[in-house]
Amino acid sequence: MQFVQNFPFISIILSLFSGPLSSIMSGKTAKKINFAVISIITVMSCAVLAFVIGSGEPYVYMMGHFPAPWGNEIRVGVLEASMAVIFCVIMLLCMVGGVHEREAEIEETKQNLYYVMVNLLLCSLLALIYTNDLFTAYVFVEINTISACGLIMIRQNGRTLEAATRYMIMSLLGSGLLLLGICFLYDLTGHLLMSNIQEQVRILHQTGNYHIPLLVSLGLMSVGLAIKSALFPFHTWLPDAYGYSTVSSAAILSSLVSKGYIFLLVKIFYRVIGFDIVRDSKVINVLFVFGIAGMIMGSVSAIRENNIRRMIAYSSVAQIGYIYMGFGLGTTAGVIASIYHIVSHAATKSLLFVAASGITDVSGDSTKFEDLTGAGYRNKLAGVAFTVGSLSMVGIPMFAGFISKLLFAQAGMEGNHKLLPTLIALAISTILNAVYFMKTVIRLYTPVSKSYIKKRGFRYMTAGEQKPKSVALVCFIILNLFLGLFSEPIIALFRSGLRMFS
Repeated sequence: MQFVQNFPFISIILSLFSGPLSSIMSGKTAKKINFAVISIITVMSCAVLAFVIGSGEPYVYMMGHFPAPWGNEIRVGVLEASMAVIFCVIMLLCMVGGVHEREAEIEETKQNLYYVMVNLLLCSLLALIYTNDLFTAYVFVEINTISACGLIMIRQNGRTLEAATRYMIMSLLGSGLLLLGICFLYDLTGHLLMSNIQEQVRILHQTGNYHIPLLVSLGLMSVGLAIKSALFPFHTWLPDAYGYSTVSSAAILSSLVSKGYIFLLVKIFYRVIGFDIVRDSKVINVLFVFGIAGMIMGSVSAIRENNIRRMIAYSSVAQIGYIYMGFGLGTTAGVIASIYHIVSHAATKSLLFVAASGITDVSGDSTKFEDLTGAGYRNKLAGVAFTVGSLSMVGIPMFAGFISKLLFAQAGMEGNHKLLPTLIALAISTILNAVYFMKTVIRLYTPVSKSYIKKRGFRYMTAGEQKPKSVALVCFIILNLFLGLFSEPIIALFRSGLRMFS
């Protein structure tokens, strides 16, 4: 075994132990530890990705070198390594982009606790990506939930406490259903390692034994993770959680936390049950219907909002709907489209939240649309960044969102009887996206008089006044353009990784 093959395990352990270490440090020291840990793990993840691309095949790492059922395993392939790199890069940019707000909004005595939560969150995301054990995945789902709840409520005001409570209630419901599904599956197969479960499930499917319990197990796990990832109509906690938490928290929650649950669902479909069996079960038809409902209703709710951060949050409901609609198509092309949308949405939504904070900074810290008029002139970089994110969400060529929608349309062509509803949903959702995002962009670039700006106490801000945020915005813009202009090798990478999954 080459040394680079240890990096996934080292990454999980490093982020896990950096959490308790940060708890005894000052806020400034904890921030430096957090930045160093994410940077180191990003580099290691890139090295792992290069290794698995070069080897052309996945590998299994046995912790303690004990085989199942006494030991635990992590599995590393192209798709896992790719997700680890993307998640680390986006988390790093989210933390850099929100550093000013964190220092202003979080009490100094609690800032180190914030970094404890971020480190544990990174640990849980990496574990969900790499683990080959279903119960270990559940354990880190709970760590992910607790960490995300801490990120929401760290500001300690009424809105965030209420949002954290609602998030915890819905998350516990999803976790309970997931655990029930895992228990049923363990009872049926006698295994917790994904590869071993898949072998037994295939035998059960071929013999026709325990068909109903297997279907119930799959349904419970799917619904549990759908609830935790805010699929419509289980999204009611989301607007407040994203709208009133700190900028970094909102960006991380919207771009990474829900995507970790969705990636686990992809692993369950391919590595645990087998996608052929999932397609035959008709569970994906339910996901398809609710995915389309989320695409439409999330956008309708966003149009009705008068708060820019809550509008972006409701947009996430619509984008989660896209991902589940792709799963519901029941084709490899649909899953590839969903995986690509996981990445493009993560890069774009974090860009929008960080850009929105720059816009509100020059608008008296107000998030109401009437106060954002002309803000694109008062903070030019934030205005440009928000425009780029909006164009991507609408699906304009050159940007990441366009590739996602193109992939969904192409996948719909393979869906036979699902072609018409797919194309209609894409068309309606795109029109609705354009309504609320372009409406916001037009408001940002509607000129106002200098006397109005002076009267309202608004101000101008240059890119140099908040250098960390400016660096993050520029990097997010470059990432979005990269995903939009150089999508073919990325799609090929995901397709290769999905074949390794199977």
